Amino acid sequence: MKQQNVLSVIAASVALALAVPGAALAAKVPAGVKLAATQELVRSNGSEPESLDPMVVEGVPANIITHDLFEGLTSTDNEGKLHPGVAESWKQTSPTTWVFHLRKNAKWSDGSSITADDFVYGIRRLVDPKLAAPYAGTFGIFFANGQDIVDGKKPLTAMGVKALDKSTLEVTTAFPVSYLPELMSNAQLGPAPKAVIDKYGKDWTKPGKMVSNGPFVLKEWQVNSKVVIAKNAQYWDAKNVQLTKVSFLPIEDQTADVKLYQSGQTDMTYEIPPGTFAKLKSDMPKDLKTSTILGLRYYSLNNKLPMFKDVRVRKALSMVIDRDLMAQKITADGQLPSYSVIVKGVNGAKPTTYDWATWPMAKRVAEAKKLLAAAGVKPGTTLNLSYNTSDYHKKMAIFVASEWKTKLGLNTSMDNSEFKVFLKKRHDGDYQVARNGWLADYNDATSFLALVQCGNTQNDNFNCNKKAEDLIEQGNMSTDPVKRTQLLTQATKMIMDDYPLIPVLQYTLPRLVKPYVGGYSLKNPVDRYRSKELYIIQH
Repeated sequence: MKQQNVLSVIAASVALALAVPGAALAAKVPAGVKLAATQELVRSNGSEPESLDPMVVEGVPANIITHDLFEGLTSTDNEGKLHPGVAESWKQTSPTTWVFHLRKNAKWSDGSSITADDFVYGIRRLVDPKLAAPYAGTFGIFFANGQDIVDGKKPLTAMGVKALDKSTLEVTTAFPVSYLPELMSNAQLGPAPKAVIDKYGKDWTKPGKMVSNGPFVLKEWQVNSKVVIAKNAQYWDAKNVQLTKVSFLPIEDQTADVKLYQSGQTDMTYEIPPGTFAKLKSDMPKDLKTSTILGLRYYSLNNKLPMFKDVRVRKALSMVIDRDLMAQKITADGQLPSYSVIVKGVNGAKPTTYDWATWPMAKRVAEAKKLLAAAGVKPGTTLNLSYNTSDYHKKMAIFVASEWKTKLGLNTSMDNSEFKVFLKKRHDGDYQVARNGWLADYNDATSFLALVQCGNTQNDNFNCNKKAEDLIEQGNMSTDPVKRTQLLTQATKMIMDDYPLIPVLQYTLPRLVKPYVGGYSLKNPVDRYRSKELYIIQH
């Protein structure tokens, strides 16, 4: 989802063409490479998944696992390139109509065939108000009548998905979406096994009950210990899947993560501790892998609270954070300072910035103090900053709190909780300032604008700019990519000038990966490494 190694996107002109029928996405083992006799991988996964239901998952750790268990109409490889998934081909028949042709040999893990109706059910389930899925509004808006269904104004049957026959799915979008094939690679827009869900209810995601259609099946789920998946013999491309078993460990402490890796207990870390990049690069150059990706680290401000309803307060808090210092001294892992909800490398809009970003810090502080005084916020006022348990996020939070204390005289209390609890509190608005982060689900500005759009299920700031919303709608309706980029960039600037959130850094992705793990690419812009493409080299 990131910068220089930009995700391969189907442009409008290319999208009109048929995808290459039958093209396989699989582990590409170079000639001469000998595979290990045991093809098992153990990887740290950051935190306990909040769910393994593909329509319900939201956090990156859960998404990593569900993209191994489930497959959509399309899929992306470990370089971020788009490939056929359950759909072997597709075509755009009008600006808002797409037709996907499913593989005849696509099956569920219980051996039953996957049909277009399974996709209709899955996509309708995502936007069903009864499920209240976090991505309902984020992805639902792309489909005809999707937003009205999410809002409870229209029935599920009005959703812009239709089974023309058992192996043909028609998708009708709410506006021209040239990148729809890429969007459909997300597991939230994949098929769902209706009979299994009807039989087991919420328990359908438990080992022994789950039926999935991806390269792997769920074998074990020990909460706060591990999730284990195994190769799915029923998968249409099983012959090209090398790994037989993958274990995901929910390790939130980055220092513990690295120690487990160094002791040989894991093959991949999820992250590395802040401030350790230079030493690890020196000590373990063959293991340290890093690249800039399409992702944003930011702080959500609860715009519903009296203090944060005043734009002067929101602006002052953003102005005094030294992003350059944070990038160079605090995280120290190559991340880029950011002042916009749009990061570098994203298609469809350009990152914006603030005039004050180039001011000397003393001038920024002086202006911020004036803004707080005018808003009636006095030195000594205490803010509460929430983050999910992690050394990385703690170190960043301490830095931000120090900036507000030394420059504005504001105190900050800290509130940390495990990821699942933290997600709910943030969505419920049970916070003042909250750590946040976003990795693009597809390479287009709309993936990031979802974070600041009125009523979007990913908008934890609870802001709403109606004028910007109109510009976004105009941009999305336009079939002229230049005009669309201009409108979405203008909307971005309008929103950012209202300071609904505080962007701080564009993600890099530094992690340790054993040299014997094959298939890991530094060209991946979205941190979506499917186990289907990984393999263990003889060592």
